[in-house]
Amino acid sequence: MEPKEIAEIIRDRYPAEVKEIKEFRGQVSVIVKKDRIKEIMKYLHDAPELYFDYIEDLCGVDYLGRKEPRFEVVYHLYSIRHRHIIRIKAEVPEDDCAIDSVTDIWAGANWHERECYDLFGIAFNGHPDLRRILLPEDWEGHPLRKDYPLKADLGEMEWKGYKEVLETAKRNKQYEA
Repeated sequence: MEPKEIAEIIRDRYPAEVKEIKEFRGQVSVIVKKDRIKEIMKYLHDAPELYFDYIEDLCGVDYLGRKEPRFEVVYHLYSIRHRHIIRIKAEVPEDDCAIDSVTDIWAGANWHERECYDLFGIAFNGHPDLRRILLPEDWEGHPLRKDYPLKADLGEMEWKGYKEVLETAKRNKQYEA
């Protein structure tokens, strides 16, 4: 089945939830409201004619200053049985920066949701272990947000662990040849 056909099936089943269907260079994206994302994903997984049994990827996007809602969670789904694909984009507003977890549909979403939480600050309701996965637990902020400081010397905002590494390196300088 072609992605455009799949997108139309989704729109027919969830007309109030589908905001837009976009096609760019042969790739189709279905933009949906976040409120019923779990129900939509469960349908895509369970419907025999679709059977999206594999989540290829899940990632976040920050559109700061470009569009509202500010964030999106993007799901790339694949059906091994039918060999078809679809991209679902769920809009997530900054003032309610959370969406339902899909880890009980695809166990493979676990790591991706944690990464998205860690780097963008998008929470996943119902996630079994939502905590940082790439950055230290005491890291402040979410570095893939567009408003995260890029400056190297952050002063008091600098991660405490980085300061400790610099001090240790300074002390150990005496042992260099």
